[in-house]
Amino acid sequence: MGSGYSKMKKQAKLMEQQLEMMRSEMKNKQVSGSAGNGLVTVMVNGEKELLEIKIKPECVDTSDLEGLQDLIKAACDDAYSKLSDDPMNNLSLPGGMNLPFGF
Repeated sequence: MGSGYSKMKKQAKLMEQQLEMMRSEMKNKQVSGSAGNGLVTVMVNGEKELLEIKIKPECVDTSDLEGLQDLIKAACDDAYSKLSDDPMNNLSLPGGMNLPFGF
């Protein structure tokens, strides 16, 4: 096992450190999504954890809870699509290996 093996081992360790740094950055990243012209907004992080939901009072109609539920889902979908569209979530490694969102 010559210097080639040692070099590969160092590269693998460096790649592992870079991946850990990207994971940390993604966890700290926050993206908002909205629906109904801002009646409902949500905040999610890079790990797709729902952090916050804001609902404007004029959106609340007890006779149409299904509509409110649809708006919440649409706002979440909007935020998640923004995360998916972020180039940081679809990185490529040397050799053609892709790192999909959530690595």
